[in-house]
Amino acid sequence: MPEFIVAIPARYASTRLPGKPLSLIAGEPMIVHVARRAFSAGAREVVVATDDGRIRDALAGQPVTVCMTRQDHASGSDRLAECVAQRGWSDDTVVVNLQGDEPLAPASGIRAVAEALIANDAPVATLATPVLSAEELFNPNCVKLVASGEMALYFSRAPLPWARDAFVQSRDRLPQDVPFLRHIGIYAYRAGFLRRYTQLPRTPLEAAESLEQLRVLEHGYRIAVRIAPEPFPAGVDTPEDLARVNALLAGA
Repeated sequence: MPEFIVAIPARYASTRLPGKPLSLIAGEPMIVHVARRAFSAGAREVVVATDDGRIRDALAGQPVTVCMTRQDHASGSDRLAECVAQRGWSDDTVVVNLQGDEPLAPASGIRAVAEALIANDAPVATLATPVLSAEELFNPNCVKLVASGEMALYFSRAPLPWARDAFVQSRDRLPQDVPFLRHIGIYAYRAGFLRRYTQLPRTPLEAAESLEQLRVLEHGYRIAVRIAPEPFPAGVDTPEDLARVNALLAGA
């Protein structure tokens, strides 16, 4: 079992679902469910990095460390970097960034991204899964990943790699023998890199694609990739997502 910490960024404000971390799922706040997923993966410590006392209060009585952070962070990575500084973690500490709206994140995937980081000298690791349909490939909300071996080459909202000859014939189905991969937005970082990352300036490709991970590649750092051992259910972004997750857990 790799030794790792799971850090969960959880801000109160959300455009589509205000107060999202406190949304009730099976009678308990969503953030409690996410923290339990982290513990089930074998994390030595679970830390929730939040900007709101209501989220802290909702975790009272849970075996979770709450790190109160500023409200003005632009991203979850920035929030976690403040958490790293507050907690004083050593540079080589493995920190898994699990989003606070992933109450169904599988334990095997949380472990897998930590293992991928430990097995490589890259400062960041993430997961991917095969693209299953042409509709998914051409959907800009589905982030595609091109990799070489265990290292990411590029992330894009565009359909990559472009199967030139096959797509001349049809774009309604996936051509065989092309490694189409969908990115899963869970990361593992070494704590020292999280400190450096938030000091790196934004980059042109990051801005063009609106993909924060491209900043890592554009500044010359590597991102290790591992195929997720089992499917990652979609997270919670909307009231409809919340109803779906409630229905799933009610029937569990």
